[in-house]
Amino acid sequence: MPRVAGQIDEAKTEAILDAAADVFAERGLAAPMEAIARRAGVSKQTLYNRYRSKNDLVRALVIQKSDQIIGSLHARDAAAPPREVLADFARNMLNLANSKSPVFLRTIIQSAGEMPDLAQEVFEAGPLRSRLELAAYLAEQTRLGRLSAAEPEQAAEFFAGMVTGQRQLRALLGLNKPMASEQIDRLAQEAADRFVKAYAP
Repeated sequence: MPRVAGQIDEAKTEAILDAAADVFAERGLAAPMEAIARRAGVSKQTLYNRYRSKNDLVRALVIQKSDQIIGSLHARDAAAPPREVLADFARNMLNLANSKSPVFLRTIIQSAGEMPDLAQEVFEAGPLRSRLELAAYLAEQTRLGRLSAAEPEQAAEFFAGMVTGQRQLRALLGLNKPMASEQIDRLAQEAADRFVKAYAP
């Protein structure tokens, strides 16, 4: 069954972002846009129609990764227990760390000195956005009496740190071994369990 126009556009966007992640990981941020278009199987004009500059493309890629993490905060029913929602959030963080994402982030870090504006945009679109979304969720759960997080932004930092620990640094250094899904599930659930106990109302 042929795809409709919207589905085709979405498929092209995904192909571009996947190609960008691979090309940036292989060649750094100096990689030409033409190489990304070629890897994605689209014309250079199609690429520039969606992303006016390389910075726009990098930002879109970071937002895509951030969406994968924070989607769990809105995916379940509003009455879902915080333990389940937080376990999903942790699982998404760990799955991302288990993917090619740290390689892409490494290229951003390597270029941060020469491109501080882009580094700031990446931080705001990625880590900061996900923490603020998590903080907003914790604040709402506190308002509803399900948790007690008087400083939700700090609590969000605590939870993220509990989940990533040294794994993030090891991933950036290329030292992590891929985690099995069972290990990810176990770590995510334990982090959620401990956090909910610590912030019980």
